[in-house]
Amino acid sequence: MSHTHVAGSIHADVSLAPVWLGLPDDVNELLPKLWSRNAAKNGDGELTVAGLTVSEIADQVGTPAYVLDEDDLRARARDYATSFAGWGVYYAGKSFLCKAVVRWIAEEGLNLDVCTGGELAVALAAGMDPARIGLHGNNKSEEELATALRVGVGRIIVDSDEEIGRLIGLSDQLDARPQLMVRVTAGVEAHTHEYISTAHEDQKFGFSIAGGQAAAALRRIHDHPRLQLLGIHSHIGSQIFDAEGFEVAVRRTLRLHAAFAAETGVELPELDLGGGFGIAYTSQDTPATPAELAAALNAIVKAECGLAGVVVPKLSIEPGRSISGPSAFTLYRVGTVKPVQLDGGATRLYVSVDGGMSDNIRTALYGAEYSATLASRRSGAEPALSRVVGKHCESGDIVVRDEFLPADIRPGDLVAVPGAGAYSRSMASNYNHVPRPPVVSVRDGAITTLVRREMIEDLLALDVS
Repeated sequence: MSHTHVAGSIHADVSLAPVWLGLPDDVNELLPKLWSRNAAKNGDGELTVAGLTVSEIADQVGTPAYVLDEDDLRARARDYATSFAGWGVYYAGKSFLCKAVVRWIAEEGLNLDVCTGGELAVALAAGMDPARIGLHGNNKSEEELATALRVGVGRIIVDSDEEIGRLIGLSDQLDARPQLMVRVTAGVEAHTHEYISTAHEDQKFGFSIAGGQAAAALRRIHDHPRLQLLGIHSHIGSQIFDAEGFEVAVRRTLRLHAAFAAETGVELPELDLGGGFGIAYTSQDTPATPAELAAALNAIVKAECGLAGVVVPKLSIEPGRSISGPSAFTLYRVGTVKPVQLDGGATRLYVSVDGGMSDNIRTALYGAEYSATLASRRSGAEPALSRVVGKHCESGDIVVRDEFLPADIRPGDLVAVPGAGAYSRSMASNYNHVPRPPVVSVRDGAITTLVRREMIEDLLALDVS
């Protein structure tokens, strides 16, 4: 993974294409693993999805826009429900959440994981059964916890001693018996970026197993008459491609599970292994399928339970990105194309589009890699090393750091960036007072607006001065 200098890419070492980015045989072709199942190029080289061309989509909804393949998202949800039969599968709403997606994942048999009062409100507004909702968060307010208790959220993942205290007070006040899981840090370093690696000790989430805080939290909840202890929750990070990192986490959480049983005589009924399953953003990424993950995780849990001498508990996971991510792409229109001479005589095309870091912050935030394609036509031009950049007043405003696009790409062309279904809209901002794009779904040749485009009037309406 490459990283931008903290002060912006202009201050970083300039290099040519990364080693994993090979020169394409045909710059017009799509790499299927990056795209939704209904995305393809037609005979004119134009990107189509579920029966519509991107030109038709742009004419109807404008650009930039997040374009979501509904059938693809539903199919990915079903794949998890089928592969992890017998497990609780909680869609991680933080990857992308709106009322339509809540309904879709519920219809496909999945539960829902939320981590703020806002996400909980969306879930409830969409009609999600509260008993199928899990509430995360390292700093849940009393209001958020009280709402969860009042509506009957199925489980709350506890993250601090203060939160346990709040729940004790609220359970007495509201005559509630909340069902709780204790989030632990297992001391596992996921091979991912620091900002999305969440099971090592030096970070904000969970109770340390090694430091004894996790065992103390389990015992405190167990000993309180109103609090119902379901089990242990572990999450080792994000954008993880295989089950290898889970093996140590499972071993350490099950040792804690077994130690609690030995002390109290109670084997906890549940174990959640979190999510973080990765997707392909570029040709170098090779994510496992849900079936492969399920087979590996089932084998790991069975083996570790045998070693720990405990019964296999009810298991659950929380996939988000791997369901929503590949299901959508961002559609942009090119505004300017600027060739820039690099050291050694090479040239890079800077392709500026009508969006940028306000609709996808991940590249600027932690060096995430993306791909892109010329979406509106076929080109006979040679591939040119390109960088897709946004319209914001930041040198680090990069959408796709390294890609080969046709050398004749020009203003007015449409460019599509796959893998935009996760953390693009959910992390979007109004930086430079740019309104956020809409989210539209496509199915059977029809477009449905899920989240409307923001307008300048929306921004001005918030400015009450």
